[in-house]
Formats: sequence, structure tokens, C-alpha cells
Amino acid sequence: MDKPLKNPPPYAITSVDHALRAAAMLQLEGGLTVSQMAERLGVARSTAHRLLAMLVYRDFAVQDEKRLYRAGPVLELAAHSQSQVSRLRAAALPHLRRLVDLLEETANLTIRTGDTARFIASVECAQALRVGSREGMVFPAHRTTAGLLLLAELTEDELEQVYAAERYRDRPDDRPDLAALRTELARVRRSGFAVNQDRSERGLVAVGVPVHGADGAALAGVSVSMPGARYDPGRLQSLVATLNAAARAVEAELTTS
Repeated sequence: MDKPLKNPPPYAITSVDHALRAAAMLQLEGGLTVSQMAERLGVARSTAHRLLAMLVYRDFAVQDEKRLYRAGPVLELAAHSQSQVSRLRAAALPHLRRLVDLLEETANLTIRTGDTARFIASVECAQALRVGSREGMVFPAHRTTAGLLLLAELTEDELEQVYAAERYRDRPDDRPDLAALRTELARVRRSGFAVNQDRSERGLVAVGVPVHGADGAALAGVSVSMPGARYDPGRLQSLVATLNAAARAVEAELTTS
């Protein structure tokens, strides 16, 4: 049995959310200035400065000689592919913004690490009813659009390794039904896109396509997320076509960068 859906808390604490998002950015990307952090969080520069100062005090961040803030000792384990993640995010951001302009829905870039999917970039749309930023958030891979896309590219042996029973000895309820997952992944492979309806969060629909590297391996997933009330299945093929154009543009950007 899977974990329950991940839903926002009824009484969110904005300052805590900002601190956690800031820590995730430093963990994934490396150096950021106060101004960059302020822009990304949508807060005043003075607020970003106080937030970063507290992260430094608690060893979640350090400031280098160039006055850039980086992941501190508490977050050191994050550097697994920092440069690749930063490059991927930089290449994708302009195209995520373009997606938001075209579709008026929130756009995301997500990578997979083991059995989890991590959102490394998120651009919110301006609609009053919208899906908020998922940047820095981590979900079970099989519960997200991009996670399904990236799992679908694994061989049978690789999938078995990701979901090996011994890895779930202490948390058996977290392990998905592999027979059902294989069936779904086969469908994703055939179609080239994935749709997530109410799987990661109640009332949310996301549609996504993969982004491939020069060697043909899937690096990430590009997706748009919207409130379920606004999702029209009749627009699915149009959404997929727009997402594929964005994915190809990101791939071209990676090739030339």
C-alpha cells in the first residue's frame, strides 16, 4: 500500500517554506547571491539576507569569498551532480517560462534519484487558482509525471534494482505494486508522455514528456501542472505537442551550452 497523497498543510508557515526552499536550491545548484535568492523566492532582498544568515548560523549554508551562498555541512550530501543539475536547470528555465506564457499553467523540471523524483525548477503561472511552485520538493517517483517518464526508460533489471524488496524491508508500504507499475510504464513508453491525476496531490493534474541528453538517455521530465477542475482531456494532444517542443528546445540548449 502506497503512502497517502502529499497535500499542503492547512496552515502553512510562509517563512519556514521560504527557508526550506532556499536550502533545497543551495543543495541542488551551488552558488546563489542574495539578489538571486530574493528573486527566486519572490521576497525582498533584506528578507532573503536574513533568511540566508540564519541558514549559515545553523550550518545549512556557507558564504564563500565571492559572497556566494552554497550548501553548508548539513546539506553536503547534496552535491551528487550539482554541476549537471545547475546546467540542466539553466537550460530549461527560459523554456519553462515560455510554457507558462503559452499554456497559462505552472511548468516544472524534474529529475529522478533512485525511487524518488525531485523538482529542480518550477515556474508558477499568474492565474488566481494555480498549482504552486514545487521547486525542491521530493515525491515517490511512481507518483509523479516525470518520475513515471524516467522510470519508463529503465530496463527490467534496472527497475528491479530500484524497487528491490530488501530496500523496503523497513518500509514495505512504500513499495509500489511492480506488476501494475510495469503495465503503466509500458503505456508511458508507447505514448511518449505521462499524465498524473490525483496521484501526488489531490485535485492536481500534470502532463509531462522526457528530456534526453546527447547520448539518448532521459535526463529529466518537463511538465505542466494545473488544478483538476481546469484540465480538459480534449486538449491533451495539444499539451503534449507544446511540451515536446519545449523538451526539444531544452535538449538543443544543452547541446550548445
